[in-house]
Amino acid sequence: MTQDFEFIKGFTFRFEPSETQTFAGEETKASLKTLKEETHIDTVVMAVVALQDTPHSESIDYTGSHMPSDDELREMIVYGKSIGLRVILKPMVNCRDGAWRAWINFFDKEVPCEPKWSCWFESYTKYLMHYAGLAEECGCEMLIIGCELVMAERQEARWRELIKKLRSVYTGLMTYNTDKYQEEQVTWWDALDVISSSGYYPIDRWEENLARIKVVADRFHKPFFFAECGIPCRRGSAGRPNDWTFEGPMDLEEQRRYYEKMFEVSRNHPWIKGFVCWDWVSNYLEYPVINDGYSVYGKPAVSVIKAFYSENHKEHQSFV
Repeated sequence: MTQDFEFIKGFTFRFEPSETQTFAGEETKASLKTLKEETHIDTVVMAVVALQDTPHSESIDYTGSHMPSDDELREMIVYGKSIGLRVILKPMVNCRDGAWRAWINFFDKEVPCEPKWSCWFESYTKYLMHYAGLAEECGCEMLIIGCELVMAERQEARWRELIKKLRSVYTGLMTYNTDKYQEEQVTWWDALDVISSSGYYPIDRWEENLARIKVVADRFHKPFFFAECGIPCRRGSAGRPNDWTFEGPMDLEEQRRYYEKMFEVSRNHPWIKGFVCWDWVSNYLEYPVINDGYSVYGKPAVSVIKAFYSENHKEHQSFV
């Protein structure tokens, strides 16, 4: 599938549980509106995060209190569109024990009495089909069918079958958000409409990684955008932007310089079809304005993002 799709000026809007704020209340809507005003985004990626107990659990919980209800999500999608945003829906999965989703893994050959890929994909398919139907109903412009599931990516046949099923209920664009450095490891990009990855590349290694990614985009003749990007506000994080556990003194200027460099380099690569910064939580006002995380609210980096997103980017518009 090919279709025109304007350059993505995006941000991830993550629904986070709160004791004082509902998933679709006025405070949550105000958070989304503030995000648009502060960053000049034209696209919001609404991320819902299901949970499984461990990386080896076969069952995915997408109905608990950690998730917005379908009605709440519908309400926020409608609201996002009412303030002029395109909406991309991103169902994600995390592990309750704190393990990173990239480590979700099972034996390639099924073994009796051991957890199995077949059972996990059965549960994951139910999860994705549910939100694909909701994305279709609400007119979401794109569906991201997975995020950084690195160990699962080698299950090519299962992903192709999942994509086939998703296309039976969702007619918009579909992509998969692979992790940094993994772009050429995914062998089933041809089954999707768009290639995307997490752009957590060291500040001085953007050019070499963009050259590598372009080879993949050209090979599959697909548009490409960064479905995640950004760094925490810690000195040294520009060299290891993906490491949320890295400890260093708070440095707001390091985050600003990183965004500045990332956008500056991208201007030489018009094949890049956009960025989605990570992230803006629904209850952002419950966090200290000045913190050392990925948030840009109230920090110097927000002006860099707003300036870049305010540019025309006409040369980027077609996804052909």
